[in-house]
Amino acid sequence: MKPKLRKAFENEMRAMSEAYAARNLNQSFYHLERAHILGQRHFKTHLETHWWMLKIGFGRKDIREIFGQIIRMIAVFPASLFGWVPVGNTGGANVSALKPMPIPHDLALFLEDD
Repeated sequence: MKPKLRKAFENEMRAMSEAYAARNLNQSFYHLERAHILGQRHFKTHLETHWWMLKIGFGRKDIREIFGQIIRMIAVFPASLFGWVPVGNTGGANVSALKPMPIPHDLALFLEDD
């Protein structure tokens, strides 16, 4: 992962962690979705975002999110192996795991050279 992308990913994860510590699960999930967009092309960061989404699913007692994240965590392995990820996908169980999505403009510049 290139340094500017790594820094952007870490900034989103830091914001997620602060919101999580404050028990603001909605804000925490928002930052995880942004981190997912940034990190989904890299195995470790991709898996990390889904792990945290799973934790938030448990915190919300959201069965759909819990089940969806378990499936997505399993899918990270072949997705990384074959290099296939739906660009821009936010990673939550509220969207198809196969659906490409528009990348927010403020994140797109970090993905240009990756």
